[in-house]
This record gives sequence, structure tokens and C-alpha cells, in this order.
Amino acid sequence: MHERPSGPAEPPAPRAGAQPHPAPAPQLPDAERLGLVAAAASDDAGGTDPALLGDFLEAVWRAVLARRRLSASRIARCREVGEAAATSGVALRALLDLYLSAAWRLWRHLPPVAAARVDPDAVVTAGEVVLRATDDAVAALTEGYQLARRRLVRREESDRREFVDDLLSGTADVPGLLRRAPRFGLDLAGPHAVCVVRAGTPFSAGDALLAAVERRLQGSAADADALVATKDGALVVVFAAPDRAAVDEVVERVRAVLGPPARGGWRAGVGRPGTGAGSVTSSYEQARRALDLAGRMGAAEAVADAADLLVYDVLLRDRSVATDLVESTLGPLRSVRGGAEPFLATLEAYLESGGNATETARRLHLSVRAVTYRLARVRDLTGVDATRPQQRFGLQAAVLAARALGWPAAGS
Repeated sequence: MHERPSGPAEPPAPRAGAQPHPAPAPQLPDAERLGLVAAAASDDAGGTDPALLGDFLEAVWRAVLARRRLSASRIARCREVGEAAATSGVALRALLDLYLSAAWRLWRHLPPVAAARVDPDAVVTAGEVVLRATDDAVAALTEGYQLARRRLVRREESDRREFVDDLLSGTADVPGLLRRAPRFGLDLAGPHAVCVVRAGTPFSAGDALLAAVERRLQGSAADADALVATKDGALVVVFAAPDRAAVDEVVERVRAVLGPPARGGWRAGVGRPGTGAGSVTSSYEQARRALDLAGRMGAAEAVADAADLLVYDVLLRDRSVATDLVESTLGPLRSVRGGAEPFLATLEAYLESGGNATETARRLHLSVRAVTYRLARVRDLTGVDATRPQQRFGLQAAVLAARALGWPAAGS
């Protein structure tokens, strides 16, 4: 905003050839008349409170009589009015409409205008003073309004970050979270779930993708009850999850914004739905674990759902027990030339296919003979026969735990 001089304006020079007129006696403004002007301006501005005008009309009236611009102190008060309007929720357009309407409605009541036939040149001077006063007032109102809005935005961002941290950490008091949640678009009385997305480049609060995700969620089952934020470089979406269809819809909409995983280098984890502030924290932790687990397992799918990985949560609840299960069952495979991975992959495919060697061979692009050879080697080394149904449960638990632990690389 351009800087304006605060000193009084010089009266304009009279026109060439104009006959001088004696200065009229000062006519003080009529309070009732100014009140009617303010009320009409309020109507023009959609009912904006006329009290926001303060003594603006009287100040303009006196400035016209004195042929001077508004004083610096009066302009400063306009700046304060702009700040107050911003903090009380008055729209800037309505505020400016109030002042502009008040100025043009005041025009016909000004003494130089009423006496235009006596001194036409005074009307020109009055017009210049009114325009200058209106310009100064609007500029100050806008400046004060914008400064206050910036402060409000910064405060809102700070409050939002604090709320997100409290909600996801689970350290804040639950009643306080429930009271604060509606301010940020959440009704925690219903079931919610959390989606966590990580990419090669960390997400930030000002990332355009956040706004894109918010727009994309409009019209979805979570539209009126979703929070999009960042936490530790990850994109976090807290959303209403009344049923499985709502979860799938939100995930697909987030995927549509992020684009192909290979291009954006992103992966996502989705926690299980639950009701209440505490369930959001649980769902967030589940989403993070699902994301980490899928990364360790080298999962091909970019979105890992905690509901599908519940068995891994059970297996890893006691990490030492899970490690002992893997080592006692699969440990001998470490000694094989080429490492345990080929045999582990064969066991995984064989168990997933329901013990069908032909289907296993197709999945691994091997011959059936190669598959049966590997299964035989596993039996000879570990003493566990994958072809025997009664031994498959323990073997499958060991294979799942191995994948979850990143075995054998993580245990070597």
C-alpha cells in the first residue's frame, strides 16, 4: 500500500477568471441528518452495523468546510476500525460498501453543494476533499483489515497445528478435544479413520496438495467431516468412516490427487475405524504401522490397510516371541547357497495358493519341478513339511512373521 502524507492538503487554487466569493459562515453538521445518512448506507451494505462509521461523516463534513484532508489521527482510527471489523467477522466488501455509500449519500447535504449556485467553484473543492477523504479512509480500512486477517490466519494455523498434534498424540484431555473438534470440521461422536501418506518429498502445511485433497473430498461420504493436515512430513487425513464403502471412497479420492505411486513415490497406510477422540489416535498409529510394515514386506500395493494386516499386529505384539518363532522354524534356511529368500518366497506363494504347486510355479515363473524341489529342501533343512496340512499353520505364521520382521536381512 502506498504511503500517504499525513499533513493537511493545500486548498486548490481558484480557476482562472473565476470571481471570488466571500467565505460562508461555517455550518456545523446536523446529528440527525448524519444518522439518516449512516442508516441508509447501512442498508446499502446489507445491514452492516452503521456504528462502524464512527465519526467519519462528521469528520468529512468538517474537512469539506475547512478545505483540508482528514487528519492523521482520523485516518488511524479508520485503520483500527478495519482491524475490529476483521476480528468480528465483517466482510471487507461490506465494510468498504458502508463507507463508500456513506460518502456519496453525504454529498448532497454538504453546505458547498447545497449552495452550488452561489459558489460553483466551492463544489469542485468539496468534491476533491470528499474523494480524498474517502480514498484515505478506504485505504486505511483495507490496511487494518488485512493486517488483522493475517494475524487471525497465523493464530488459526497455530491452533490447528496444536489440535492436530493433540488429536494424533492422544496426550490431550478427551473432553477438550471434543469441544475443539467442531471448529476444525470434525464431529468425533461418530466413527473415524485415519489415512497417512508418505512420499519421497515430505509434505508441508503450505503444500498445494493439501488443498487439492480437501477439494477432492468434497461430495464424498467424509466431505462434511474431514481434516487434512501434515504430521512429521506425512500427509494425514482424518475422516468420517461410517462403513467400509466410505473408507474405500476416501482412499480412492486421495489416490486420484496423488497420481500413480510410481510417479509420486508415495505409499499410504489406513487405520481401522473407531469412535471417539481416542480411536483417532489408535487409527493413526495403526495407519503408521501398516505403512511401515508394507514397506518392510516390499508390498506391491501402494495402500496398506491395517484391517488386512491385523494378523501381523498379533504376530508382532511380542517381537521377541515372533523372532524366536522365525528363527526356530526357518533359521536353517540361512545356510543354503543363495540365501533363504528364494525358499521363503516359494513357501509364501505355496501357502497363499492353498498348497497348489502348479499355481505356485505360475506365480513365481518357475517349473513345477523347481517348486517341489524347493519344498523338499525346506522339509529336509527345517523338518517342516509344507505339503502336510497339519503343519501349514505354524509354517505360515513363521513366514508371515519373517516378512513383518524383514527377515532374513533384518536378523542377519
